[in-house]
Amino acid sequence: MKSRNLQIKINIDGGSRGNPGPGAAAYVIGDMKGQILAQEGYFMAHCTNNQAEYTALKLALIKSKELGATELFIESDSLLLVKQFLGEYKIKNPDLAARMQIIRRLAAPFTIHIKHVLREFNKAPDALANKAMDAKESLGFNPIVNMPQEDEISAPLPANNTVNGVEVKPVVRKPTAPKQPSHQPGLFDDF
Repeated sequence: MKSRNLQIKINIDGGSRGNPGPGAAAYVIGDMKGQILAQEGYFMAHCTNNQAEYTALKLALIKSKELGATELFIESDSLLLVKQFLGEYKIKNPDLAARMQIIRRLAAPFTIHIKHVLREFNKAPDALANKAMDAKESLGFNPIVNMPQEDEISAPLPANNTVNGVEVKPVVRKPTAPKQPSHQPGLFDDF
């Protein structure tokens, strides 16, 4: 049986008032003819702009799977997010690096085309993110029904024994025989 190829267009945006502060992540998903399939503004009580942008992409990928999509055409006005997703910019922030690991895991089943667009071509998710921030709650049309458990989509915890990004292991020393106390000559031993 031949699987069908479902192409969808996604616009994402995220913002934070205060950076960090209250924020929202938003996605608008449509078919290739422009019909809206889903849109959601996801309220975040405390985040940075970049965390909100990353969350928008993560949520869009979750919803795309729910819709049965196979090929995604993603547009974002965050040049940083696009370049980091494509591997053209390094991700220096450990929190964003952990978030990108999750995004890459969620993105694996799809054929993805992602590009940077100017803000004027990304107004719908921007408006939705602002509405969620104003309302201080998530809102949308056909939002994610089956949100994965937080441990499936949240940033992985760093390894307990990592220093400067390198795993360190406990030093194992072979037990040695206890030292015999050396004879300390007394002050009057020679008399």
